[in-house]
Order: sequence, then structure tokens, then C-alpha cells
Amino acid sequence: MTQLAPNVYKALRQVLASEDYIPLHEPSFSGNEWKYVKECLDTGWVSSVGKYVDRFERDLERYTGVKHAVATVNGTAALHVCLELVGVQPNDEVLLPALTFVATANTVCYCKAIPHFVDSTEETLGLCPEKLNDYLGEVTEIKSGQCINRQSKRRIKAVIAMHTFGHPVDLDRLVEVCKKYHLDLVEDAAESLGSYYKGHHTGNWGVLSAMSFNGNKIITTGGGGAVLTNDTNLAKRAKHLTTTAKVEHRWEYIHDHVGYNYRLPNINAALGCAQLEQLPKYLKSKRILAQRYQKVFEKVAGVRFYTESKDTHCNYWLNVLLLDESLTLERNSILAMTNDKKIMTRPAWKLLSNLPMFKDHPKMNLNIAESLERRLINLPSSPNIISLN
Repeated sequence: MTQLAPNVYKALRQVLASEDYIPLHEPSFSGNEWKYVKECLDTGWVSSVGKYVDRFERDLERYTGVKHAVATVNGTAALHVCLELVGVQPNDEVLLPALTFVATANTVCYCKAIPHFVDSTEETLGLCPEKLNDYLGEVTEIKSGQCINRQSKRRIKAVIAMHTFGHPVDLDRLVEVCKKYHLDLVEDAAESLGSYYKGHHTGNWGVLSAMSFNGNKIITTGGGGAVLTNDTNLAKRAKHLTTTAKVEHRWEYIHDHVGYNYRLPNINAALGCAQLEQLPKYLKSKRILAQRYQKVFEKVAGVRFYTESKDTHCNYWLNVLLLDESLTLERNSILAMTNDKKIMTRPAWKLLSNLPMFKDHPKMNLNIAESLERRLINLPSSPNIISLN
């Protein structure tokens, strides 16, 4: 073993002074959370109807600049609805990065469709539009306005772009590729609240987009998610599907579609409203933390602290350390030492294409994603690590 693990640990300790256990990302409750949740308890409005659900949706719309937000019970549910609304059908293929959280692929399977794994780029950590363009040129053909996989004979219906750890993908180029191959773009923006591409918030490029407010996200509603779209008709359909497709009536139970009980409870939305009020402070704190990491790791040979790419402004949801390719065998030593010393670090997700339920699914050459999987370590990123006082 080299000195890399001790050197990484020493650098972390220059930023993380606490001797207590330091988690990867924990929520911070320092605003009106108690007040708003208590109002729900006092009034009895704790379920899927209440003023905080409506307010949370309007607050998300104002913050992201997307015309419509529909709150859901979690981000996975939101992404599932996005895929249904763009028309993903059983036996369709959906393109998505192999380097993403398993929920991205699970939602494709909920539609009885086929995840088709594509490579990432080190410039954004997300899906690589250039490599995707070349790959589709080799394996697909356009028939009657649809993209057909020449090998499987299945329709490729959509692309899911996941903004990895808050870093936006190259959205302009990806939109061009989608238009060229007649594909619907869905943004998995679960990790990118507070992230911008060319001055506009993520979630504005896809036909629909999904956000997550899980307990480890930059703001939390406990669970929770949202469907974002600039299409009014799709927003109405999203609201309808996520509320069991119930037709409005004073007393009758009439449902006109197979729907889902995906509505966010009012008590969770109350928490989200209070959290959104604190978001600018969280983002400022997390950027200061990222800058401090960048400074200390400049002095550690063999590693690079990952910073935002051109044309993007990242929320730095989870900070990333990349090892040199020649030092990938040191990754587990770093993980062991830091976790043993009460600093929680984690590797990237296992590539989805290697998981047992997806190992036989279609995929392109994944050499960049495979490299990132070997080299990537997430560092503690909670907004309360850095005090702004």
C-alpha cells in the first residue's frame, strides 16, 4: 500500500475538524420545519390534500423556472410517471447511463420496458452525447419516425439523462441527439436541485423531469419527489395519474385510468416548504465546502477533486474525489481508513449493467463508466459541515 490513503485522510481532516462520526450527507433542520409540520398536526391536514402540497409545487416552479411541478411520494415514482407520460410501452428500450442509482433502471422495468445502458463522460460524470450519437448511428435505423434497434428489432423510445451527484450533463448536445434519432428526453434531476446549465435550472430541457427529496438529498421532505414539465397538458395528466386517476365528483368514486397512489402527503410537503426557504443557505455552504476540498486536495498527488464543468453551476450535492487510473487499487484502502476513522466515504454505484437482473440487457461500450466506477469516491457533503456564522 502507498501513502495515498493516509494522505487523503489527512487532507480530509484539514476540512472536517469534528472528531464525531461524519456522515456522507445528512439533513439540516434550522428553519420553519417544526412550525409548518405542527400546523399540519394541529389542523389534521396530514395526508395527500392540504395547502402545503399546493404551496410546495408553486415554490418548486418559482425556484426552477419550470412551468409545472407535481409533487409525488418519492423520486422513483416521479420518474416512473415521466416514462409513462412520454409513452414508454412494454418491450420498448430506454437509454440510460450505466453509472446511476438503480432506481433509474427500475422505473424502466415498471413500464415493462428494457433498460439499454450507455456510457458516461468524465467531463460531466453523466451520459456522453457524442458517444451516444455515434453508437445510435451504428445500431439503429429510423422507420416511420421511430428509432429502431436493428439488433433487437425493438423501438428505442426515450433517453434518461441523470445529473450525477448534481453535475448537469451536456444538455444542448443531448437535445440535438434526441431530435436526430426521434427520442424523448427525460431528465433524472433527482440529485440536481440548485444546479444550472447555461443559466437555466436543470429540468427545463426534458419533455418531463423527475426530482427527489429523499432524506439524503440537498433538501428533504422525508421521502418525496416531483414531476417537472413545461407542458400544461402533461402536467394535468401527471396530477391525474398520481392521484389514482380519480375523476372529480362531489361523492362518486370514478376512475378513468389505471392510476397510482403517488401523491405527496401534506405533512411531508410542509417540511419541504421550510427546506426550500433554507436552500440558498445550503447551496452557499456546500460551495464553500467544495472550495475547501479543492484547495486541500491540490496538494495530494494521485487524486483530483472534481469541479463543475463548463457552462454549469453545480449544487455539489455529493462531492467527488477521482483517483488516477494507475492508483485504482488504492480505492478500498482509502474507503477502509476513512470509514474506520469515522469519516463516511463511499464508492460510486456498481454499474447497473453488471447487476444480476440487468446483466443480459443491451449496452454499448462502457469503458469510461467502468473507469469512473474504479476511481470515484464520494466525500462528506452535508450543508451543516460549514458554518456561515
